[in-house]
This record gives sequence, structure tokens and C-alpha cells, in this order.
Amino acid sequence: MNAFDHTIQQYFAGIAFRSTSFDQAVNLVSGIYLVQLVLVAMLWWVWFRNGNTPAAKRDREIVVMTIFASFVALFVGRGLAHWLPFRVRPFANPELGLHFPTDPGVAHVLRTWSSFPSDHAMLWCALAVGIFVASRPLGTIALLYALVMVCIPRIYLGLHYPTDVLGGALLGIVICAALMRESWRAWISRPVLAMAEKHEGLFYVSIFMFSFELTCQFDQIRLLSESLLKHL
Repeated sequence: MNAFDHTIQQYFAGIAFRSTSFDQAVNLVSGIYLVQLVLVAMLWWVWFRNGNTPAAKRDREIVVMTIFASFVALFVGRGLAHWLPFRVRPFANPELGLHFPTDPGVAHVLRTWSSFPSDHAMLWCALAVGIFVASRPLGTIALLYALVMVCIPRIYLGLHYPTDVLGGALLGIVICAALMRESWRAWISRPVLAMAEKHEGLFYVSIFMFSFELTCQFDQIRLLSESLLKHL
């Protein structure tokens, strides 16, 4: 492990286990979808903030592209974790000689998942950048929120090394920023906005379901697909 990761992991390991309540709170923050739902709610505030005025068109293009970019970021993150050399997670690395207050159930699931990059950091930093494009004040809050509520707890619990989180965050930011070109934004969002106008009910039902899956990082779809593949 590089010196940067080692220094930060040692610091967090040094303050872990001092308060059972605090450790439980960090595990709760890391494990519940409500934390991520806050960022999705910020994104949908952007969609509705200007009602049906002409300014709403730009906002809604940004929302559509942000969701698309977040999906791309998550796909890239899962792909990199699969194709890059396996990196054992800190809580499962005996060579560190460190102990983390990781929830046993989460540790059991993630033990065989490569640590780099953090797909949480990729997805939620990408989404925060989209919010930033629409509203710098709210986007700044979203980026700080993603850092404090999503990224740092995963380092504290030994789920990721700091470079996993930094790498994932940078990739998510770059992916979303690159896809936010006005011409691409208009092209990708055009059929979605047309559907929203012509089939409003169907659109909002569909986008609600998609937002739910985005909040839980498409875990439900992944579990369903894995179950189906086992029976084929």
C-alpha cells in the first residue's frame, strides 16, 4: 500500500472503536439508501424549480444528461473493478495489521469485490457535478455532501482505500463533465423530453422507477439478473 493510503487508513483505524455509537452511525450512513436519495432529490429539484417556463428546458436537459452520465459512470466503475487487477479491500487485507468497524454482513458480500475504483464515488460525484452545472451553490453542497456522507464513511469502515475513492470521484467528475457538452446534452435528452411532453404519466412512472434503481445503484436489477442467469 502506498504511503498516502497508509497514512489515512492508519488515522481512521486509530479513531475507530472509540465509540460504539459512532461506529454504528457510520455503518448506518454507509448502508442506507436514504443518504443517496438526498442527492437524487436535489437533482429532481433542478427539474421542477422553473416550472414550465422556457428556462426549464435547459434544466431538464441537464437532469437527463446527469442521469445518463451517472449510469455510464456506474457501468465504467463496475467494468474497471472487473477488468483491472484485483485489489483486496482494506478490511480484508491482513497485511495492513489494521482493524475496521465494518458491518459483518457487508464485509461478507464485498470480500470478493475488487476495491478499485469506488463505484459509489464515481456515481455520486458524477451526479453532484450534474447538479453543479445547473446550480453552482446547490452543486457545491451536493459535492461536499457526496464527499462527507458517501465517500469518507467507506474509507473509515475499511471498504475502500483513499485512492479508490479519489480515483472513482475523479472518473465520475470527468465522465459527467465531458458528457455535458451542450450539443450532446440536447441530442441525448431530446427523445426523453418528447416522451415527458407526450406521455406525461408514463414518463413520470418510468422515471420514478429509474430514480429508485439509481438510488440503490441498480442493486435490485443486478440481483434479479443474477438470479435469472442461475436458472438459465
